[in-house]
Amino acid sequence: MNKWESNFHLGETLTQDQIESFKKNGLIVFRNFITAEKVTLYLEEIKRLEQTWIEEKRDKINGIPLKFGKDELGNTTIQRLSFTSLYSDALHDLLNDTRLLQLSSLLAPYEGRIAENEKDGLVVNNYLNTPNSSFTKMGWHTDSPRDLFLGQKIMPMLNVGIHLDECLFENGGLRVLPGTHHQSVLKLLFGKKYFIDNNDDQNEVGFDMHPGDLSVHDGRLWHRVKQSPKYGEESRRRVMYVPIVTGKYKPKDDSSKTPFYHFFTSKVHK
Repeated sequence: MNKWESNFHLGETLTQDQIESFKKNGLIVFRNFITAEKVTLYLEEIKRLEQTWIEEKRDKINGIPLKFGKDELGNTTIQRLSFTSLYSDALHDLLNDTRLLQLSSLLAPYEGRIAENEKDGLVVNNYLNTPNSSFTKMGWHTDSPRDLFLGQKIMPMLNVGIHLDECLFENGGLRVLPGTHHQSVLKLLFGKKYFIDNNDDQNEVGFDMHPGDLSVHDGRLWHRVKQSPKYGEESRRRVMYVPIVTGKYKPKDDSSKTPFYHFFTSKVHK
């Protein structure tokens, strides 16, 4: 297992070095994408949504289940929130950042778009290591089979992560297998046991992630989230993920049904 080093910064246009690095590895990390002030603002918005949805006793947003857990004090917390930008002006404005919009060029020759009201929208993953947490880690997976569950062929996509907490390499966090976006469909579907396998892989890489950093990975890339060795608040890692997708436009609303794969992943994420 190795630590991935990156000193890239995201401007108004991608450099050729950045494009070539992504094509080769299927991932790229940009430092200081948002300021500390923006990190604080988005964390406040997430906390507001969490409190509101708990008070409203909401358990789904547009058909996507909210994932509930407990912090170290036994307080109820939402550990996975979906479609957050539809309920926050600040988060909605974030998705209109021109630097984010131009990431879709990494999907060329396909035309990509930010899926604000498709798939799960802007997701917030709130990892927390406590005895009653429901989200401490996530096993190996790719993002591609969701297309199959939805009755369509696998289409290229990007998963863009905006990191809101400090998570150094030794404290767990995102792990990926670079280059596996070039694998065959057979290996994409059966290369590992989806979400069940949490084992270290000798070829995986991890990261030092700082608040405000941005990561981008190809949806066909094998990746996981390694559990933090820390406990309670020290283990908390909040990451916002927005998909950049291709293919037919498929928006969701309050009448949308829960995709089948959510019933499976709810059993294995802890």
